[in-house]
Formats: sequence, C-alpha cells, structure tokens
Amino acid sequence: MQPNSTIRVLAVLAALALSDCATNPVTGNPDFVTMSEGQEVQVGRKEDPKVRQQYGVHDDRALQGYVNEVGQKLARASHRPNLEYQFLVVDSPDVNAFALPGGYVYITRGLLAYLNSEAELAAVLGHELGHVTARHSVQQLAAATAANVGAAILQIFVPETRGFIGDNLINLLGNALLSGYGREHELEADRLGAEYLARTGYDPQSMVNVVRVLKNQELFDAEVARQEGRQPRAYHGLFASHPDYDTRLQQVVGEAARFRQAQTRTAREEFLRRIDRMIFADSPSQGVVRNNRFYHVELGLAIGFPAGWRIRNQQQNVAALSPGEDVLIDLRMAGAAKGTPSEVLRRIARLGTGTEVRPSTISGLPAAIADTTMSGRPTRIAVVFLGKTAYAIGAQAHSAAAFRQHQGEISDSIGSFHELTAQERVLARPHRLRVITARAGLTFAELARTSPLGKHAEGHLRVINGMYPSGEPAAGQPLKIVE
Repeated sequence: MQPNSTIRVLAVLAALALSDCATNPVTGNPDFVTMSEGQEVQVGRKEDPKVRQQYGVHDDRALQGYVNEVGQKLARASHRPNLEYQFLVVDSPDVNAFALPGGYVYITRGLLAYLNSEAELAAVLGHELGHVTARHSVQQLAAATAANVGAAILQIFVPETRGFIGDNLINLLGNALLSGYGREHELEADRLGAEYLARTGYDPQSMVNVVRVLKNQELFDAEVARQEGRQPRAYHGLFASHPDYDTRLQQVVGEAARFRQAQTRTAREEFLRRIDRMIFADSPSQGVVRNNRFYHVELGLAIGFPAGWRIRNQQQNVAALSPGEDVLIDLRMAGAAKGTPSEVLRRIARLGTGTEVRPSTISGLPAAIADTTMSGRPTRIAVVFLGKTAYAIGAQAHSAAAFRQHQGEISDSIGSFHELTAQERVLARPHRLRVITARAGLTFAELARTSPLGKHAEGHLRVINGMYPSGEPAAGQPLKIVE
C-alpha cells in the first residue's frame, strides 16, 4: 500500500473500430483485429500510467537505464524496430513480466531477483517483445473485448472501489493481458525472443534457462504452499505453458541457431553487480509484511492478519485471504480524517440511515464499525482515524457461515490496527539482495542459518541462485544472499 494513492477503478478498454484488418508484421498474414498500429500505440500510451500507478516504478535509475538498454538492443533487432519501445522495472515483489500493446514492456523487481545473468534478462524481455511484435496483446484484447471480459467488476467492501478475492490482480485491459496467452502464442513468443537473442549476441538457449529458473521457483512455492496448507501462488503466463524439457520449446529455440553470433554474451557478473543491494520482497513505499503483520513506516501504521492467511501487499491496499479463499480482510486509505469516523464510513460505504454505525476506538484511535451486506455477501467495515488520514478496514465473506467461522479472526485483525511503535520501525526495514563471493566449503544450509528469510531460507536461496533443489555454491562463485 502506498501513501497518496487514489482509490479508483481502472477503465476497461472499449473496442476500437476499423474499416479493414491490419497485417501481422511477423507472419505477413491478415490480423483480424479491430485495431491499427496507431491505435495500438495509443492504447499502450493510455494504459502505461495505470500500470505505473498500480505497481509503482522502481526508483533505481541506474538499474532502469540498464534494463532499458538491454531491451532497446533487442527491439532494434525485432520485426517492428519502428515502435518507440519502453522497458520498465516496476516496483513489485511479484515474479512477473508483461507487455502492453504498442511497445510497453514491464518486468517486476521480484522477477529480477530470480535471474542470474544479463542473457536471462534479455530472454525475459525478448519473450515479451515477441508478444508485442506478433501483436499477441492486440489479439488478446480484441478477443477480450468481443467476449466482454472484465466488464463485471468485483467490489469488495466499498462500492466505488475494487480489491481482490481469489488473488486477482487489478484488471488491466479487461484482465486479458496479465493472465497469460495460449500455448501457441507463448511458443511463438519463445521463437521470436530466441531469434532476437541470437541476433544481438546472446545465446538463444538462455530462453530455456529462464524457463528452468521460473519452473523451479514455482516448484519451490508449491512445496512451501503444501507445508503451509495454502494454494500455490498463480503468476502471469510467462513461459507457463511448457516445462524446460518441452520438445516444442527446444525446437522453436533451436530454430534461432542460424542467427547465432560467433561469440555470445552472458554477462553474469555485470548483471549481479547491477542488482546488488536491490530491495528484495516488499518495498518500504508499500510497507512490509513480517510474520503476518504489516508495517508501514511512511504512514506510521501497523496491523496484524490471521496466521496462515495469504497476504497481498499492493500499491493501493494490503489484504489477506483466508486459507479457504472464502474471506478477505482489506486495508486501504479512505481519504482525509474530516468530521467523524462514522460520517466517513457512511460516505465511503454509502450506508443508509437504516444501517447501524457504531462509534468506537481501536488501539486508542477514533473509529467506527458497521456490519452490512454488499453484493449479497456479509461485510464488516471499520474506519479509523490516524493523524490526518482515515483508513478503511473491510472484511467480506462469501457466505454467512464463512463469516461466522472467521468472525473472531476478523475482529482481532481489525482491532490490531495501531500507530507504529519505535520497535516496529526496526522490523519494517526492507530486505536487500547482496552479492558475495562464495568461499570454499560454503553451503546454503550455513547461509540459511543467518538469513532473514525464515524456515524456508535454504530452498529460497537455492532458487534465487539457480541451484534448486539441491545445488551448492562453488568456491569463488558470485552468490546472491538476502540481508
């Protein structure tokens, strides 16, 4: 959650009409879509500020320049070098990369932490670039518009806002672009990305390496989820449709061999130098989560969520989903602390006079609480004043039975909201990646004993260094750790 964020709903794009169909720049075949290249660029330009608002922009200018430089080199070798491409690192801990129509390519800070060379970075950017050059996002958007995908907006607890349930990301472009593509589109993006890698002096097999990295990350998270009794996290469709040993993946990547340069660039040490000291996991601008407690230094607040619930920390809100995915607790800003908490609560929730709003205090702070029904679901809303800002804490369940089952946890979570203490400010310091040189005999088990990553630190360290599930560092090897 970020200070000064605006609570609003992103618009779903309307269909753009054309009198005839465009030509696909990769295949040369007609594109039966309702969008010209000019309109495609216009869509990307319009939606880019929304992506920046939703995720935030990573504030390391040197790293941004480096990623953009790698991306621009690939773009010049692509089938659409005339587009004005933008390659941006967004400030999200998610493992993700995606592209908007018109040449807007994004990679998360979270995904960078799992890569181990410039060639792997180029593979991710090249894959997304392939989606752009083949106009996959335009085709995806056209299909989504035709099917009216994303027209219905799920409102969590404030009618004019939207959260998530079932771990949905904000609905950009009708949710069509962030959910991944079909297998054929993914393979075509692999083929094009591998070609762009080869043309710019990278080994096209780096595409396979990245698939292996991301598959290992998914396997690790699945194992942790099993131990924690939760569902594994669902990520964007980046390479998701095939494992690294997939025959067709090997085939399409192998086709790029004819473009391969005499010498190829890996640039492992250069890449690791660039991400050294990069924030790992939550960013201070969004607050940090430690053992199911949320701390935000800039806003000066803290709140606890029930043990075992899955926490999602985003720019505009932080929320926790129950293990059964039937109850959501959500915290976000609710405007200025003007009037009384009861007045603010009635205004943001649009409660009529027939709904009781109970004045209260939470951790000594002025507050108000109401129980109501929204979208047919039982809902509890609290508004708390802290300083000059009002905060809304909402809890919504799929059913009355689910609400009763978790009522105690809901009440405890809402009641835990409080002003950040001096001791908690220390806990709220962000984790950072550090690059060290492995000494002889160093093991991941040894590194895990002093790692802040918790009981799964050993596996986590192996994953971010590309050595999951059982690899060990070699003497003299550059190694990523978390401090």
